[in-house]
Amino acid sequence: MSLWTPGGEHPVDRSPPSEPSGPAGGPPPGLDDLSPDERAAAEEYARELDQMRRQLLELPAGVVVAQHALQFFDVAGLYLSQSPPRTDDARVAIDALAAVVERLGSRLGEAEAPLRGAVHQAQLAYVEAARRTGEPAAPSAGDTAEGSADAGAGDTAEGSADAADGGDTAEG
Repeated sequence: MSLWTPGGEHPVDRSPPSEPSGPAGGPPPGLDDLSPDERAAAEEYARELDQMRRQLLELPAGVVVAQHALQFFDVAGLYLSQSPPRTDDARVAIDALAAVVERLGSRLGEAEAPLRGAVHQAQLAYVEAARRTGEPAAPSAGDTAEGSADAGAGDTAEGSADAADGGDTAEG
C-alpha cells in the first residue's frame, strides 16, 4: 500500500506495531535502565525535539496552521485518487480545508492566498471525480442545509461543485 502526497507516492508499512520494549510487556525502561549508548541517543533525541519546538515557536501561527491545513488537501487528493474515487470522504477533507481558510482568512497572513488556491484546486478535482463516476456534483437538499450552516454558501466542495457545473443550489 502507498500514500499519495504532492511530493509523490510513499510506501506504507501495514505491519502491526511492535510490543513495548519493557520486560514482559511492562513499561518501557527509564533512562537509568539504558546502556550508555542508548542514553546518549535518548538525550540527543530530546535535544533535537527541544530545538524543533523552539524553531516552531519562531514561526507565526498562520504559517503553522497553513502547513497543517495542507494535510486536508493531501487527504482529499488521496481519496479522489482511489478507484473509484471516495468522493464523500474527499468532501469532508475539502470542506475542512475551506472552513479553516474561510474562518481564519487574513489571519493566515501570507499563507491565505496559496490556501485559497488549494481549496479551489481540490474543489475542481472533486467536480471532475464526481463527473467521472456519474455522481451528481451538486449537493442533495440535506447536504446543502447542513453544509451551509457553518461554512457559508459556496464554501463547501458541494457548493463549488455546483458553481463549476453552472447549476443552482438552495443557497442561491
